[in-house]
Amino acid sequence: MTTPTMRAISQNQFGGPEVLHPVTVAKPVPLPTEVLVRVVSAGLNPVDWKTRAGGGMAGVLGEPPFILGWDVSGVVEEIGFGVHTLSVGDEVYGMPWFPRQAGAYAEYVTAPARQFTRKPATLSHDEAAGVPLAALTAWQTLTAVANVTPGQRVLVHAAAGGVGHLAVQFAKHLGAYVIGTASAAKHDWLCKLGTDELVDYTAVRFEDAVRDVDVVIDLIGDSHDNTSTRSLDVVRPGGLVVAVPSGVSPELLERAEAHGRQARPFLVEPDGPALTTIAELIDAGDVAVEVAEIFPFDQAPEAHRRGESGRTRGKLVLHVAP
Repeated sequence: MTTPTMRAISQNQFGGPEVLHPVTVAKPVPLPTEVLVRVVSAGLNPVDWKTRAGGGMAGVLGEPPFILGWDVSGVVEEIGFGVHTLSVGDEVYGMPWFPRQAGAYAEYVTAPARQFTRKPATLSHDEAAGVPLAALTAWQTLTAVANVTPGQRVLVHAAAGGVGHLAVQFAKHLGAYVIGTASAAKHDWLCKLGTDELVDYTAVRFEDAVRDVDVVIDLIGDSHDNTSTRSLDVVRPGGLVVAVPSGVSPELLERAEAHGRQARPFLVEPDGPALTTIAELIDAGDVAVEVAEIFPFDQAPEAHRRGESGRTRGKLVLHVAP
């Protein structure tokens, strides 16, 4: 009997976008409590190209070969024993297995059913694929880590990026006064998303323009111009800097404690119930996802090149289905 196969994008070594190449691999089979999802579209995130190059989650995935990608939007094709939250034919989205391999750059993925939920009805699969990892990062930092409450002042660094533009909208939904850093060309768009105040980081140092912030969602990190450390200067006593991409170094933690501030690292985790809430906000028109560009499946290397430019407004997506 012939084993069913599927198309995927893999890599045999760490390196630049050119290491990504098409392969044919065995089609996965769902275990009990898992679903098999036919992937229509897969979202791309900075962790993808960082991992491809040997950083990011490479320490979790180990040495290549492996299949990248954690953002999935697709259709349930098969359910394992014990699944009762989803049915065959359901249109779903999710961020399965993170930080372990999910293999979203493929025609099919399997994962626990509760790591998926029904996708927003108002979004196409291409749009929905841009949501899970970025939205969960934004939602979990604001609600589970920072516990943002109405009236607080929240500063979002890289506000126009994939996570940033969703963090702006979630913070506004939670009742915060939202400040964002972004280049001037993106200010009008960010104002429409609900940003109350914007700082053009190309023209002014944000610490010279912002004061008395309760929470900083730092999506840049100290690896670029000491952004996390500088953020301590704009946080009021007792306030919090959430350092997302590069974590909290001993030096950053020591400085925060010495000045009566807080600094915490963050790593997103799969969260089906949160994605259900996010889908409700999207379908209600309270939150919008910006997809900058959709790439054909075989153009994954070019999609990575675009992402690594660091100038994308919103999200990039691979359209996987034929």
